[in-house]
Amino acid sequence: MYAIALVCLGNICRSPMAHVVLEARLHDAGLDDQVAVASSGTGGWHTGEAMDSRAAKVLSGHSYDPSRHVAEHFTTDWYAEHDLILAMDDSNYADIIDLAPTVAEQSKVRMFRDFDPEATAGDNEVPDPWYGGREGFERVLAMIERTTDGLIAQIPDLINPA
Repeated sequence: MYAIALVCLGNICRSPMAHVVLEARLHDAGLDDQVAVASSGTGGWHTGEAMDSRAAKVLSGHSYDPSRHVAEHFTTDWYAEHDLILAMDDSNYADIIDLAPTVAEQSKVRMFRDFDPEATAGDNEVPDPWYGGREGFERVLAMIERTTDGLIAQIPDLINPA
């Protein structure tokens, strides 16, 4: 099974939202038996906690089920367990790269929005909605859904590279 990890800072907002959306879209596309999804945070202070209530509320309002999420901490072990590691922002990307056990393992790391048709070189991060209100979480969800659709379209090529 191909394994994808989604990583943000605390694993309570962006990466769990992306985790829930990606699992739902994989199921809808009939790919959930070929791709496993996990999420984590580069910081471990929220390990074991549920998703941020604002993130969960926005997901629920769009017919997603956020109830199963439990925050995890990204460690070097995630390299052995995942084929593709997607960072939500440049800081997360740098932290993940720093933990790579080998230079070769760094090739597994990409920005999540590499799959977003609207992303540009100067706008490729998923902004952290933590300090904002509901509108920030709604904007992040729309970005995640759009990016996830792009990722789903590339899953066959990721699973079976040429």
